[in-house]
Amino acid sequence: MSGLDVTVFPHDFAWGAATAAYQIEGGWDVDGRGPSVWDTFCHAKGGVFEDHTGDVACNSYQLWDEDLKCVQQLGLTHYRLSLSWSRLLPGGTTDHVNPKGVAYYNKVIDDLIACGVTPMITLYHMDLPQALQDLGGWSSTEIADIFESYARFCFKSFGDRVKLWITLNEPYVCAKLGHEDGTFAPGIKDPGISVYLAGHNMLRAHAKAWHTYNTHFRPLQAGQVSLALNSDWAEPSDPGSPKDAAATERYKDFTLGWFACPVFCTGDYPESMRARIESRSLGLGCKQGSRLPRFSKDEPSPLGTADFFALNYYTSRKVKDLNGGSKKSELSFVGDQGAEGFVDPLWPICGVHWLAVVPDGLRKLLKYIKDTYTSLPIYITENGFSQMGPVQIEDTDRSQFYQDTLQEVGKAISQDRVNVKGYFAWSLLDNFEWNHGYSVRFGLFHVDFSAPDLKRTIYGSGREYAAVISKHRSQTKPKSS
Repeated sequence: MSGLDVTVFPHDFAWGAATAAYQIEGGWDVDGRGPSVWDTFCHAKGGVFEDHTGDVACNSYQLWDEDLKCVQQLGLTHYRLSLSWSRLLPGGTTDHVNPKGVAYYNKVIDDLIACGVTPMITLYHMDLPQALQDLGGWSSTEIADIFESYARFCFKSFGDRVKLWITLNEPYVCAKLGHEDGTFAPGIKDPGISVYLAGHNMLRAHAKAWHTYNTHFRPLQAGQVSLALNSDWAEPSDPGSPKDAAATERYKDFTLGWFACPVFCTGDYPESMRARIESRSLGLGCKQGSRLPRFSKDEPSPLGTADFFALNYYTSRKVKDLNGGSKKSELSFVGDQGAEGFVDPLWPICGVHWLAVVPDGLRKLLKYIKDTYTSLPIYITENGFSQMGPVQIEDTDRSQFYQDTLQEVGKAISQDRVNVKGYFAWSLLDNFEWNHGYSVRFGLFHVDFSAPDLKRTIYGSGREYAAVISKHRSQTKPKSS
């Protein structure tokens, strides 16, 4: 990445890497941790590549000191991790607190700070306690208050040291893949219904948690709270087609706008979502009226409940209109959206079939967020390049990807005047990649899952990322007064 101009990044730019509890920790049934929906989903067999599980994963619960060495070797200024809700509260509520879970995260946070690394902590990264799923999970109205209580517990326990909080990671993925398609835990297939209910309750939960922090913790702790939204960049399949252009706007509204609009714009869902779902609900004879819930005036509004914009970006899509397609007569999220995203055959693919490599899509998306939603600072909280098949420690393609991507982020900052405050590579380690299991590797460090010690070895891309961070830190030290 020697050609990268690091001077365009602000002197206090956050150079990070990200992980998630279920994907790295292991220790699924030790020291009082309760089961999560991903434990249940994996153990049920058939939902994950070769029935892989997160039972051991990178064993970060026992090998945290090795992870910390990786963080230090990269020279990260920031490290994003998630808390395992069921490790802290095995039954999902504060009725029973697991002191060993609290001690583990206290050590992680303290060790990071002692090394000069700022923790960014995610409260929920896909792994709902199974005890709460048994009560209805994200489809239950009560879940928002239970989450608020969990968030309050975490702010109280760790907020004296943690100043960057993410409430929820990728509510779109949790709702769509977990409650519509059934390909992620909890594996619910309830097309066109549960997806909106889960998304709505996640937004309610986030809003309650943010307001609790704002009222009770911000005055003393002075931290910041947001939620991490994933989005592709999207462009019309046929730029000259008004139908494809309209479909592309719907595609954006139904992915990013679904959660960004209530938080950053209007306090409600995008008008296109509301109108299309209500219209199709009537047309398909839904007895409950619109399937898209409304926010209650008796609860805290989601509007304004983010102190920064946290973005997970991986890829881009071309979009075509689906209004005349086969989905028209059936209840489904895609039918409501009336748009289909697909990979341009000219784009290179890295590893998994869905991951087209489109670095300039990130720049376009950053500008779109600034122009459409907010001028708040933006943290790119996930972005990465996957590898499958034989391990390549000298991963030149991934190194090139990071160079190209960071150049595009630099252009967004210097030319588009987007206030990008940080970049977190996904991921620090090769890990359990959800329904792909261990067949897909995103790490800056390779983990040998066949070795008893789960040895970590830095990839070439990790060395290059470390060099960029070192170069930036040496060239942009603030001048002393």
